[in-house]
Amino acid sequence: MLTALRRLAATWVAKALFVLLVLSFAIWGVGDMVRNLNRDTAVAKVGDREVDMEEAQLSMRRELQRIQRQAGPQFEADPRVRRMVAEQAVEALVNDRVIRLEQERLRVAVPDGAVRDYVRAIPAFRGGDGNFSRPMMESFLRNSELGEQQFIGLVRADLARQQLANSVRAGATPPAMLTERLYRWVGEQRAAQLVALPLAQAAAPATPTDEALRRYHENNPDRFSTPEYREATVAVLTAAIIQREIQVSEAEIAQAYEQRRTQYETPEKRVLEQVLVQDEDKAKAIAAAWRAPGATFATITAQAEAAEGQALELGAIDRAGLPFPALAEAAFATPAGGVTAPVQTDFGWHVLRVASVEAPTSRALAAVHDELRQDLASEKAADLAFERANKVEDALAGGDSLAEVAQRFSLGLATVRTDSTGHAEDGKLVELPVVEAAREALLRAVFAAERNTPPRLAETQDVGFLAVQVSDIVPPALKPYETVRDDVLAAWTADARRRAQEERAAALLAAVKGGQKLTEAAAAAGLGAREVGGVVRQDQPLETIPPELRAPLFDLPLNDATMVETRDGFVVAQVTEITAPDPAADPAALARVAAETEQSIAQDLEAAYITALRGTAGVRINQRLLDQLAQP
Repeated sequence: MLTALRRLAATWVAKALFVLLVLSFAIWGVGDMVRNLNRDTAVAKVGDREVDMEEAQLSMRRELQRIQRQAGPQFEADPRVRRMVAEQAVEALVNDRVIRLEQERLRVAVPDGAVRDYVRAIPAFRGGDGNFSRPMMESFLRNSELGEQQFIGLVRADLARQQLANSVRAGATPPAMLTERLYRWVGEQRAAQLVALPLAQAAAPATPTDEALRRYHENNPDRFSTPEYREATVAVLTAAIIQREIQVSEAEIAQAYEQRRTQYETPEKRVLEQVLVQDEDKAKAIAAAWRAPGATFATITAQAEAAEGQALELGAIDRAGLPFPALAEAAFATPAGGVTAPVQTDFGWHVLRVASVEAPTSRALAAVHDELRQDLASEKAADLAFERANKVEDALAGGDSLAEVAQRFSLGLATVRTDSTGHAEDGKLVELPVVEAAREALLRAVFAAERNTPPRLAETQDVGFLAVQVSDIVPPALKPYETVRDDVLAAWTADARRRAQEERAAALLAAVKGGQKLTEAAAAAGLGAREVGGVVRQDQPLETIPPELRAPLFDLPLNDATMVETRDGFVVAQVTEITAPDPAADPAALARVAAETEQSIAQDLEAAYITALRGTAGVRINQRLLDQLAQP
């Protein structure tokens, strides 16, 4: 047999087949490697334009900082928030490229003068006199981590986008008929008669027989059954667990301190007041007046304005915060309370007064020693977690048990018998090897796993690396009647009260549908009715009607009635009056509705326009890199 195979291998047919085999591997295997060589380097692509990871990270960081400023120190970027912000940041960058492609196709241009006028008109860049202030713009750019040219580019792109958007929005004017109908719909008011039937006021039902209670117990097993219990072994691998075995040397702490020294040092700052004028002699006169005893910033401001200049309180600024070296040298060479000589820059002549000096601060290594140790340990643990996760996966794939793997690689391990809420059969909370915030995610994984399935390590957002093996599932079981008789009686009584009030409400509604007024039907049933008026579609500051009734009430024609279930019972209502506002009576309110409608239509048009552009631009999102972007 071997001899025959050797002879066959020596033939030209076998050699040709071998060449074809090699070529097929080259085409299918190496070809894939070559084609994939430059893939997956961009978070998104729009045609041949990429959104790289660094740009997406910067955009996401700015958005998180914006949310932080708005929400305050209590804001915490948990995994769900980070995911949402990451998706929004990438979508914004994709839309930006889609619009730029269209701008280039249409050759939309933005003159330099339009960019300059737009920047100078930004309210945040205005000084105390209401005019454009370059220092305020530069402060904004520093806080936003933007270079000046980068910012100008963003403004230019935004103005070009506005040209496209405004051309699309131009057709957003709503017709007068639509505006008037919306005005009447929004401003419509209704009056109604209401009869409330709270469950608490229902008559006590007759005492049920034991047979009725047993039947109720059997017919409602979901109310009187034990929950499903699962016996599972769970193992977790997190940076917090690994951190316990991480050793950080004093040399590493000292080195990290030197590398991060700027984080622990605050440079000297000076609280500055500035006057800027265009004439040197006027600047000298202002400097002399400012040095005179009794001079106030108010008087200097008036003198600066008379000299066609401006005065501005710059606040606390370090040396790097001043845009010109000459200004920084003058300001930091002047003592507190002193006034500098006039300094010339591209913007004119500056005179600075040093209102106060904030001394530099520095936190010594001893003060940040423990903080640095913790940070370094966390960084090492995060790196080690991924390395160890690969080894754990290999060990589990090799057939090792979860307990063996947990012991070998120092994982958090627990074998529990629990319901989906994390309680044992005795009602106590089971102990899980995760922090409190991750309990729910771990329990979801336990109740999603199949019984006796070999464990596999998976990375999760809330827990970290997690492996679960379910060894037993105890399905829900109806509790013996004798052990839950009191609960059955309470539930039966509550249902009886609810059923009684529902029947009374239904009888009232039937009487109104039969031609009676609600007040008459209520009086005949021994119930009281109340009238409410001025009910509008939007929620009112003080709730005049049950919230469950508001929408049904506005669906009814005049004199018709409805019945709704509320949080505490039932309500029957009959519409007694419908008042529609007259558009001519309040032109200002009608104009507001028209403006809101126009804005809404314009937004819809612009969104549809961008969606259409995206459909032809070849947008591709790299979900793997998007997931990576959302990670802390």
